[in-house]
Amino acid sequence: MRPGLRSGSASLACVPQEAVERFLTGLSDNALAALPWLFEFWALPHQLPPEGDWRAWVVLGGRGAGKTRAGSEWVRSMVEGATPLAPGRARRVALVGETYDQALAVMVKGESGLLACSPPDRRPRWVAGERMLIWPNGAEARLYSAHDPEALRGPQFDAAWADELAKWPRAEETWDMLQFGLRLGDHPQVCVTTTPRNVGVLKDLLARDSTGVTHAPTEANRAFLADSFLEEVRARYGDTRLGRQELDGELIEEAEGALWTQAMLDGARADAVPDGARITVAVDPPVTGHSGSDACGIVVVGVVQVGPPRDWHGVVIEDCSVQGVSASGWAEAAAAAYHRHGADRMVAEVNQGGDLVLDAVRMVDPMINVHSVHASRGKIARAEPVAALYEQGRVAHLPGLAVLEDQMCRMTITGYEGRGSPDRVDALVWALTDGMILPARNVLAKPGIRQI
Repeated sequence: MRPGLRSGSASLACVPQEAVERFLTGLSDNALAALPWLFEFWALPHQLPPEGDWRAWVVLGGRGAGKTRAGSEWVRSMVEGATPLAPGRARRVALVGETYDQALAVMVKGESGLLACSPPDRRPRWVAGERMLIWPNGAEARLYSAHDPEALRGPQFDAAWADELAKWPRAEETWDMLQFGLRLGDHPQVCVTTTPRNVGVLKDLLARDSTGVTHAPTEANRAFLADSFLEEVRARYGDTRLGRQELDGELIEEAEGALWTQAMLDGARADAVPDGARITVAVDPPVTGHSGSDACGIVVVGVVQVGPPRDWHGVVIEDCSVQGVSASGWAEAAAAAYHRHGADRMVAEVNQGGDLVLDAVRMVDPMINVHSVHASRGKIARAEPVAALYEQGRVAHLPGLAVLEDQMCRMTITGYEGRGSPDRVDALVWALTDGMILPARNVLAKPGIRQI
C-alpha cells in the first residue's frame, strides 16, 4: 500500500459522481497529475486487500473482473516506497503463472500488467535474460512457471503474486515450493488472482484462517468491457455451471454422485479427429417445437478402432444442439452437421415422435443414412455405460463443448440436477452407444429400431 493510504479505504469507484467532482475540483495540478497512479482511489472494492493479518489474499473473480489489475497494483504497493528510490515493504517478489510465456504476457507486459500500471518514475526495467523486473529502488521480481516447480526450490521472497492458481498443471507441488520460499521480511504475503475451479489446492487455501478473500463477477468491471461481450456470454453461459464459474466467479463443487466430473473432462482433451474415424450424428428431438421447448440435442461423435476388435475410442466433435425450432428446423440443423462433418450415419431417438422423427430428417435430405433408436431404460441407466468409457480414458473432447460438459457434470446416479431436460447429454449417450458400446457387443449396425 502506498504511504498514507490504508487497505480497504473508500475509492472513487464507490462514491457518487457529485462527490467525485467535488474531490477532483479541490486538487492541485500536481495532485491531479499523480492521481491516475494512486490505484486505491479508483479501485473497485474487490481489488483492494482485505483488512486483517492475512498471509494469502485470494481475489476470486469472473473473466474480466479486474483480477490482473488487482495483482499488479498489490505488487506495486509492496515494492514502491515514498519516493522512487525509497525502499518499499518487499524487495524480492515471485511472479508465478501457468507458464513463463503467460506470466510474461499477462503479469508483466499485459494491459493490466506491472509495466503498464507503474508510473514513469517508478516503472521497473524488464531483464529478459533473467526473467526479472528491477525497480529503481532495487526491488526485484522474477517470473516462475507452474510447469517448473523445482525452479522455486532455493530462492526466497518476501512477497509473491500467483496468477490463475486454479489452472496450474502441477498446482500442489508448485504452491508448496512457493510457500517454502516465502520466508523473508517480517510478514511475507502472497496475492492469488484466479477464476475459481474445483481443485484441491484452491479449496485448501480458501479454508485456511490465514487467507483473506475478495470476490466479484465479471459485471463488476463492466465499465471496461464491451457490452456485446457481456450480452453474448450471459446469453450463452448465464445459466450454466461454466457461467457461474467463469462469469460469477463461484467455486462450483462437484454434484454428489456425478457420472462425470470436470476433472475427468479436463483430462479428456483432443486437438483433432483421428484419421479413419467413423462419424455419427445423434439427435434427441424435443416433444414440441416452440420457444419454450427443451433443446433438440444434436451431437457429433467420431469413433475409431485403435487396437483389438473391441478397443474403440471416441472423440466428441461438436455440440450443435438447437432450441425453440420446429421439427423442420432441428432436422435441417442435424442434416447440416451430417454433411459438415462427412458423417457415416445419423441416429435419432423416436420415443416421442415415432416415424415422424425419421420423416422430418428425410424431408430435408432423403439420402441421409438415418436410423432409429428407442429408449427402453431410463436416462441414468443409459448414461452409466457411457460414463464408464470416460473413466477408462476412451473418449476425448474437442474444444467448444462447454455447455454440453456443463450438463454432463449435472448428471448424477440419482438424476439430473439441472433445469429442464439434459437433451445434449442424451444425444451424446445415443452417439457413443451407437458408435462404441453396441459394436463392442458385436451388435450389427443395421436399420430398424434398436432398444437401448
